[in-house]
Amino acid sequence: MTLLSERAIAPLDALRRQTFASLSNRNYRRYLTGQSISLVGTWMQTIAQSWLVLQLTGSGTALGLVVALQTLPTLVLGPYGGVIADRMDKRRLMIGLQSVMGVLALALGLLTITGAVQLWQVYVLAFVLGLNNCFENPARQSFVLEMVGSDDLRNAVSLNSVLVNVARAVGPAVAGLVIATGGIGLCFLINAASFVAVVTSLLRLDVSALSPSNPTPRAPGQLREGLTYVRRTPRLAIPLLMMALVGCLAYEFQVVLPVVASQTFAGDARTYGFLTAAMGAGAVVGGLYMAARGRTGMWSLVVGAAAFGLALLATALSPTLGVALVGMGLVGAASVAFQSAGNSTLQLAAAPHMRGRVMALWAVAFLGSTPIGGPIAGLVSQHFGGRAGLALGAVACIVAAGLGAVVARRESAARSAEVIG
Repeated sequence: MTLLSERAIAPLDALRRQTFASLSNRNYRRYLTGQSISLVGTWMQTIAQSWLVLQLTGSGTALGLVVALQTLPTLVLGPYGGVIADRMDKRRLMIGLQSVMGVLALALGLLTITGAVQLWQVYVLAFVLGLNNCFENPARQSFVLEMVGSDDLRNAVSLNSVLVNVARAVGPAVAGLVIATGGIGLCFLINAASFVAVVTSLLRLDVSALSPSNPTPRAPGQLREGLTYVRRTPRLAIPLLMMALVGCLAYEFQVVLPVVASQTFAGDARTYGFLTAAMGAGAVVGGLYMAARGRTGMWSLVVGAAAFGLALLATALSPTLGVALVGMGLVGAASVAFQSAGNSTLQLAAAPHMRGRVMALWAVAFLGSTPIGGPIAGLVSQHFGGRAGLALGAVACIVAAGLGAVVARRESAARSAEVIG
């Protein structure tokens, strides 16, 4: 190899190492392997559940309601889930809760395959799954730092977003094929089996290599303590407020995209899968960029929210399905940039003994707002069309970006005044 070739390859090799830095951690590699299998199953279930509800009811409002029921526990009990995460061994908590999620998927699969499934059963199982998630999510979010440390946290969060969105691209496409050949129920059974992989990966972690935060002793007022801590810390409160607004109205893709697929573009489950897969493919690109070059802080959130809103608006105005697929790719890239910047910013800014509670509030803002936003997006999409549902999310993103910009500008002005003084 010539000296010129070595000089050309060296920057690429450095970029590769920078992009995948957290994968040098053996525990994180094991964890990510289990997650990769489970997340494909999760996205298969997401597609199948949405299509099942549409088959049973033909109603966008019913679809919004089932999504709302799945996220309602996070809205109500999410902050308490963070208290539990701060008190317990996060790995053991995740093992138990992931096992329960597999059992719930198995139950829905058996009900669907036997033809016994009814809408109320879907509602109940969605609610119980949401109850499980409100405790599992803050444990999982804050566990990443215990595996990789603060230096590789942003990289690990970004790579996890890449994984989620690779699964978003693969899972819906596989789900469309499975639904067409084996039926909706088979998707639920495959998802149930996928939880074996994630539980096994957690059991096989090298516990001695972890850096767990010290469990917070049980004491009265810990929930109120966490809320007060966030309220008095603007670098935590403002990102959470931005995510609450965006999460409420812009991340309702389970509600809006089925309507876009079936009504706006006169498609079927495969069309819905293609739209979701396009968003996942774009998110992979955005996630890899964030892993290599991404930043944390308020201005990163502002740029991410603004780009997310503009991409949603462009997709809402798409004249054809082909253009909409390109638009959904841009939506995916911008959404993962916003989400990764917010997640990393909060974890790095939070005190270790508060991290579970802070990330529980992140889950409330991201997922727990869906019981409010899901029905709203469903009603808007049902009465005004899927394009209106996308446009609603675009407005929310742009408003959040404006709020963040005002706060960031004030902080910059205050720092400048301190320097001058």
